[in-house]
Amino acid sequence: MADNLPSEFDVIVIGTGLPESIIAAACSRSGQRVLHVDSRSYYGGNWASFSFSGLLSWLKEHQENSDIVNECPAWQEKILENEEAIALSKKDKTIQHVEVFCYASQDLHEDVEEAGALQKNHATVTSVNSTEAADPACLHIADESLSTVSCEMPTEPTPSSDPESAREVNDVEAAGEKENPCDEKTCVLSTSEEETRENVPTAEDTTEQPKKNRITYSQIIKEGRRFNIDLVSKLLYSRGLLIELLIKSNVSRYAEFKNITRILAFRDGRVEQVPCSRADVFNSKQLTMVEKRMLMKFLTFCMEYEEHPDEYKAYEEISFSEYLKTQKLTPNLQYFVLHSIAMTSETASSTIDGLKATRNFLHCLGRYGNTPFLFPLYGQGELPQCFCRMCAVFGGIYCLRHSVQCLVVDKESGRCKAIIDHFGQRIISKHFLVEDSYFSENTCSRVQYRQISRAVLITDRSVLKTDSDQQISILTVPAEEPGASAVRVIELCSSTMTCMKGTYLVHLTCTSSKTAREDLEPVVQKLFTPYTETEIENEEVEKPRLLWALYFNMRDSSDISRNSYNDLPPNVYVCSGPDCGLGNDNAVKQAEALFQQICPNEDFCPPPPNPEDIILDGDSSQPESLESIAAPEANSETLKESANLGNSEEPSE
Repeated sequence: MADNLPSEFDVIVIGTGLPESIIAAACSRSGQRVLHVDSRSYYGGNWASFSFSGLLSWLKEHQENSDIVNECPAWQEKILENEEAIALSKKDKTIQHVEVFCYASQDLHEDVEEAGALQKNHATVTSVNSTEAADPACLHIADESLSTVSCEMPTEPTPSSDPESAREVNDVEAAGEKENPCDEKTCVLSTSEEETRENVPTAEDTTEQPKKNRITYSQIIKEGRRFNIDLVSKLLYSRGLLIELLIKSNVSRYAEFKNITRILAFRDGRVEQVPCSRADVFNSKQLTMVEKRMLMKFLTFCMEYEEHPDEYKAYEEISFSEYLKTQKLTPNLQYFVLHSIAMTSETASSTIDGLKATRNFLHCLGRYGNTPFLFPLYGQGELPQCFCRMCAVFGGIYCLRHSVQCLVVDKESGRCKAIIDHFGQRIISKHFLVEDSYFSENTCSRVQYRQISRAVLITDRSVLKTDSDQQISILTVPAEEPGASAVRVIELCSSTMTCMKGTYLVHLTCTSSKTAREDLEPVVQKLFTPYTETEIENEEVEKPRLLWALYFNMRDSSDISRNSYNDLPPNVYVCSGPDCGLGNDNAVKQAEALFQQICPNEDFCPPPPNPEDIILDGDSSQPESLESIAAPEANSETLKESANLGNSEEPSE
């Protein structure tokens, strides 16, 4: 298909991260001819989600720093005398300082190792017992449980962002057919089939019954398709810009969500639950009756603080943490408000920032559950794919594994006129959107990037044990050293479709000051204990056991001025990668701002027309049906449709 691409488009988008995917969907929806390409083999870029073997494949690519692109050596010859080229980078340099540790026992059988194990040199894995890691020899394929939600994707829908082509999947299956006991028919299950399958004990389950707490590395490999591991860890505010966009555009029909069930705090070496809703506050046993009244009074003020300027104007110049000390709040309440409700920095956030964050938190409460946050089933990597589906439905063309060699700039006008791909084909367009990581060092020589420290952990139980083992939690661990950043911890259970049953997937994120391991390992040591054979028999372990850990630093290219890039033509727009924030507002704001530059008079991702209201040529339907297309009663119908979003507050297990 890539050999026969049309030679002209209105918009070419390079990179399939969340901002690029939103812009591609918006442009396609407004009638623009869109080509969306990515040199990677998966959707999402640094917003992607991977199965366990897919993640190890991604690690292997980054650590080898190999270039999987068939470079066209003669592309320079295609540049004419009145043109110049802006070469694009062929290597992704956004990930650094990757370190992998395996603590689970390494009783790998040969067939399991062949199905999913890497050679020692393919990944740097430090282990208690071994230095072997799992390999993507058995890359997961389309999970039909998502097809009930997202049936309009031009390619097969996948629960994570390694949507390999049918040809490549077949090659992989052929290579591992003999060794892998889990073929396509047994691994691709509907949701109901998965639940039934999980509840039926297998021969292996029977053999492991005496040690039901013992989780081995071979089990993680075997169940690797049940993992959907996000590169970037975020949540959706229930009244945030992304949720509103998903509802408005009806893209919400391509995804399902779960409500975050609890908000936690780490204080005095102990994890405890934070009361945030009115019911939680009055049911809390952690707060005295006086504290409950003080907290409710302060939260009520925060909801309407702009109406009472006299109460905060005098404190605008001080930090929010100092402002809280001036209020009638106990140290206990100050801690909860600062770290678990406002979730702001102890030193860097002003009083206004803290009041805004607290009001936003309270504003989002109760829409879909007892916390303000939602999480997409199958991981954050679903969201870029949802918008890609919308783009494809309205005629957008997609090419993965399709590298762009350069942008072609007209010397006279100074505008970009075309790209040249790795086949040597010249494709003309009016507008070009490029994800930051595709620019070469020459283009980015003046850009000062920040870094995000990330850790991904697989553990055997929750950081705060309760009667239910299906809790989805967010926890903020304050910084201990001056100048350091607080660490955000998001813990996901198996009902989010991001990890195997009996395990939890834990994401840690903070702004980098050192390498990811140096930034985050102290917090990991506070919350977890490494999994060792000597502790297996001990039923009452104080902390959750750590089975597997990954640390890496990711580039934060958000909030970088366009002027920082060298010699960009005016019709080339830059999309940034993920930022360190909890929500996705930055990506949506960026996408809308760039869309308005490309299509200044167009609505941003309007609702799709109702098929029943579309008038075909020669059809003499009532004229009022046209009005329903032009100005749909979007909110009532769309919100009703998006009650699927709301289903997250009462997940059916």
